[in-house]
Amino acid sequence: MRSFPPALAHGAIEEVLPEVFFVTGAMETVLMELDWQFSRNMIIVREGERLVLINSVRLGDEGLAALDSLGRVTDIVRLGALHGRDDDFYIDRYQAQYWVMPGLEPEQPGVAQSLAEGSPLPLEGASLFQFKTSKLPEGILHLQRDGGILLACDALQNWLQPDEHFCDASRQRMEQMGFFTPANVGPVWLQAAEPGADDFARLKTLSFRHALCGHGEPLLEGAHMAFSSSFDRLFSC
Repeated sequence: MRSFPPALAHGAIEEVLPEVFFVTGAMETVLMELDWQFSRNMIIVREGERLVLINSVRLGDEGLAALDSLGRVTDIVRLGALHGRDDDFYIDRYQAQYWVMPGLEPEQPGVAQSLAEGSPLPLEGASLFQFKTSKLPEGILHLQRDGGILLACDALQNWLQPDEHFCDASRQRMEQMGFFTPANVGPVWLQAAEPGADDFARLKTLSFRHALCGHGEPLLEGAHMAFSSSFDRLFSC
């Protein structure tokens, strides 16, 4: 029996757009030699009976039962270098196809399929936006439905306030670091990845109304304007 990181606290799966679901759970990690506990999100897109998981978050038994009631998990997508804790659990449980950004491939050959702009993706009507200037692999899925939906990992965040998955120390540190800013670029990702303005100028050319990110609340309606204002503020693009 393979062992995997345990399920942490999480909320219920919610349908936030037609056939697009969202669940928020806890993350515990060590960064900069400090213990952190904060929230993260998994996005679930259903196509027929297929379920595609983006930014996987391991669910407890009740959560897995709710997930199975939606359909059959067939694909796991890893968009960012700083996520991936629970990918192996879902790959093992469902024998799912694994999709990763270039540079994040597992050591075992053939285990994952690389995501690439213009290449096949596990979702119909989707395209991949790849950050080209970032020091860390990072991508965004662009779904051409419901006015355009961005499915992001760490680069885009919409944390409005700390939730029940934060410890007090993490909340205080992250308030000081400016995490709780609507339609933001992730502060730690920004520091570690050092992306250039060109990537965000390209991102602004995409047409989208909604954004679902690896951290924070769903941003439904007005997402393009909100994120464009942040890109202008941070990158003058």
